[in-house]
Order: sequence, then C-alpha cells, then structure tokens
Amino acid sequence: MFFDINYLIYMIPAFILMALTSWYVKSSYNKWSRVQASSRLTGAQAAQRLISTSGVYGVQIQDTAGSLTDHYDPRNKTLYLSQGVSSVASVAAVAIAAHEMGHAMQDAEDYFPLKFRAALVPMVNIGSNLGWILIMIGLFLNFTQLAWLGVLVFSGGAVFALATLPVEFDASARAKRLLVQTGIIQTEEEERGVNAVLNAAALTYVAALVTAVMQLLYYVSLISGRSRD
Repeated sequence: MFFDINYLIYMIPAFILMALTSWYVKSSYNKWSRVQASSRLTGAQAAQRLISTSGVYGVQIQDTAGSLTDHYDPRNKTLYLSQGVSSVASVAAVAIAAHEMGHAMQDAEDYFPLKFRAALVPMVNIGSNLGWILIMIGLFLNFTQLAWLGVLVFSGGAVFALATLPVEFDASARAKRLLVQTGIIQTEEEERGVNAVLNAAALTYVAALVTAVMQLLYYVSLISGRSRD
C-alpha cells in the first residue's frame, strides 16, 4: 500500500508542479533582490511607512531567521521579516514587506476569508494526522465506512489550501496598490518586479492546493477500488 504505483500517478504531477513553483519563486526573488527600489527604503522601512500611512495601529516589526520566512502573526500584531527583506532596499524586499502588511490590514478589518482560514487551523492540524490514520485502519480492517470518515477528516487540508487563496491574492493586491500610492515604487520596471515576485509567491499556494486535492483524490480512488472489490 505504501508503494502503490497509483500514488505516484496521482502525486508525481503535483510534486513536479511544486518543484517548478519553488524554482520560479527563488528565481524571481533572486532577480529582483538585486534591483534597488528607487525610494531606497529597506523592507522594514517600507513596512514602517505603510503602517504610518494605512491607519493600522499597534503593528510591530521584528526580524526573523531564515530566507523567505516572512509572515504576519495576528496574535501579537507583528510583521516578521527575514534579514534579506528587513535590511535590504530592493524591489523584492519592499514587495514582500507590503504583502505582509496586507495581511495586517486584513486583520485590522476583520477580513472574513482571513478569519475563516484561521478557524480552520485546529481542524487541519488534527485532520492531517487523524484522517490518514482512519483511512489506513479502515482499509486494513476492510471497514470502508471508517476509511470514508478518514477521507472526510483528511479533506480539511484541501479546504484550508482553498481558503488560503483569496487571503493571499487579496494581500498581494493590497501590496501592489500600497506601494504605488505611497511612492515606495515609482517606475514601470519596479511595478513589473513587484508583480513578478508576488505572482510567483501566489503560485506556491495554487501548487499547495493542487497537491492537497491530488492526495485526496488518491485516497478516494483507493477506497472506491476497495469498495468495488
């Protein structure tokens, strides 16, 4: 079962998509990290300007370790920026900082898709492990009802990946508007760079959704085949 050729048939396309997406993200980031923003603001400075001009209060900025580990934590209202974003005055840096600021604005506005995604987190954390266990036990005991219950529980991951898309797309759209409105980016080349970086990042969430759906479909096919037998 663990070396089922059908698993490879379902998952290899998803793995290839994930690998290509990862390469594209790194390529776009590396390219536009070498292009200086005309405002000469680092990612942290750009984020601070956006905090000051957006009317969002109480948001803090902190450095975080790693590369492309930037994120916004709504629990403590903090933008965490990696060193390559926080201290670098590049098009890629300000694009990523503005994207995370987009999440802060969503949080301040009680943006429903963000709240919905956050509400799914406990279910997904449990379902990602429990669902797989229920599926395996159900198949081993030939108890298909239990296996189908596992599929239902496991499907939370795909729902979460789907719920992530509007949150991330909206944050990127906000970032693009904010950077132009505040003069942090000023040229058409910079706009192309921001679009390239943020669009590449958005593709990672699309790839994650495809991967989750393909894995779910594999388990559905596995249980359906067992039921026919």
